[in-house]
Amino acid sequence: MAPPDAPLLETAGATRQLPEGAVLVRDVTITIGRGEFVAVTGPSGSGKSSLLYLLGLLDRPSAGHVALEGRDTARLSTNELAALRLAKLGFVFQFHFLLPEFTALDNVEIPMRRLGRLKGAAVRDRAMALLGALGLAEAARKLPEQLSGGMRQRAAIARALANDPALVLADEPTGNLDTANARAVFDIFERLTRDQGRTVVVVTHDPDLARRATRRIQLVDGRVVSDSGA
Repeated sequence: MAPPDAPLLETAGATRQLPEGAVLVRDVTITIGRGEFVAVTGPSGSGKSSLLYLLGLLDRPSAGHVALEGRDTARLSTNELAALRLAKLGFVFQFHFLLPEFTALDNVEIPMRRLGRLKGAAVRDRAMALLGALGLAEAARKLPEQLSGGMRQRAAIARALANDPALVLADEPTGNLDTANARAVFDIFERLTRDQGRTVVVVTHDPDLARRATRRIQLVDGRVVSDSGA
């Protein structure tokens, strides 16, 4: 059981080193609270995505620790980490990774069916509500190939929200979008934090979009060199 006052996410000396010796993330200690909109910035190769993978429990730190809601994830098995990601985290990537043989609606339903918290019609109702909230109600039964790039990314965001995650992590989610659609994605992230109290951590190379976040963490060579929320 997590302490009631535990921060949503924190790292202490988190380091990610590859077996061949390359260090991707170096001694990162940060605390991220509920309702924050955090942009992670830095030059190419600075470790932004590697840090996001640590925060999202997709990689384990080589040293230090990552705690979610006060729970030290280093002690968890691979299966326990997968279950925690499914229940607590939502992911959005540069490439939407929607399953091409399934409709947008099906794609949003899949995480809910895997988790099993909702049953039957409640799954479809929630999926439709999420797509509708993102302007995709009429596209719900279309395949990904029938959607525009911006629509596919909005469907991916709906899927990330399917299990009501406390934390949404996005890795260059606007990298393949034009300016208008990129702004629309950040509009969604702003609403998630402002209106729903969710925490959003987004990796971006776009300084204009990063300035819309309420907190900015800059990495250089895997180290945090500035943190507007520290």
